[in-house]
Amino acid sequence: MEEEDRKRPSSHEVGMALDVLSVEELQDRIALLEGEIARIRQAIAAKGDSRRAAEAAFKI
Repeated sequence: MEEEDRKRPSSHEVGMALDVLSVEELQDRIALLEGEIARIRQAIAAKGDSRRAAEAAFKI
């Protein structure tokens, strides 16, 4: 089967089969997931900042 004939997954799913992806596609997935990890870490930090501000506001 030609590489271009294989159906390419359009998005990444945790646990998906990786054997159908090329090295370049796997590297692209890593970059995508690293970007998502950074975005999630920013959201966690923002929530922590909000919580600390709220706790400081309600401290007696």
